[in-house]
Amino acid sequence: MNRAEKATLQLRAVAVLRTLKETRTYDELAALTGLPAGDLNRYVNGHVLPGVERAEAVVAGVGRETLADELRERVRFDEERYVDNSAVVFDQPFLDLVAPVSAEHLGFDRPDVVLTAATDGISLGAAMASHFDARLAYAKKSKETAVEEFVESRQRLASGIELTYYLPADAVDAGDSVLVVDDLIRSGETQELLLDIVARADATVAGVFALIAVGTEGVDRARNQTDAPVGSLTQFEQ
Repeated sequence: MNRAEKATLQLRAVAVLRTLKETRTYDELAALTGLPAGDLNRYVNGHVLPGVERAEAVVAGVGRETLADELRERVRFDEERYVDNSAVVFDQPFLDLVAPVSAEHLGFDRPDVVLTAATDGISLGAAMASHFDARLAYAKKSKETAVEEFVESRQRLASGIELTYYLPADAVDAGDSVLVVDDLIRSGETQELLLDIVARADATVAGVFALIAVGTEGVDRARNQTDAPVGSLTQFEQ
């Protein structure tokens, strides 16, 4: 490991610790990592970098359950079970941790494109695209005036409302492998529209991923449309 690789590893370990510290005391973080609370304080506050061995242990020790627990601590529901996940989708360092862990857990192959829906899915999509070194594309509910050609998908929802998503035609090429991601999956309607866009673009599905699944309807609906891996970081009751 050269000096640049060591520095990258050490800085990533600090990013992991800072993210986990947001919802934990130093004693709780010490119990999680096995490192002394005083040392963790110095790492988190930037006074010193962890050694390479400690940095490797910190980065490798952040698994799916740790991130899922962190996510559960940050998500809030109102009385009608609407989700407030702003503490997650606005935190790019946290999403940067989610990407490699979730990709490994669900076994996604490297896609050419990560596709999401504007707007809350964009920050997660950016993290996933960066991890895979893939292009990022996002569909919108309105056409951009300067774009001449679109791939569009339209669906009448159970509520009777008609929903349409538009993607610039050159965002996904025929034959591309596409990973569909979003911050939330509940009914699966948005994912169905995105998967339809992939099909209309003559591309293939690499997988479907959401940070949060509320109930099982949306995940089941997505699994009925593709043989690729489908999953979420964590799931809440409907």
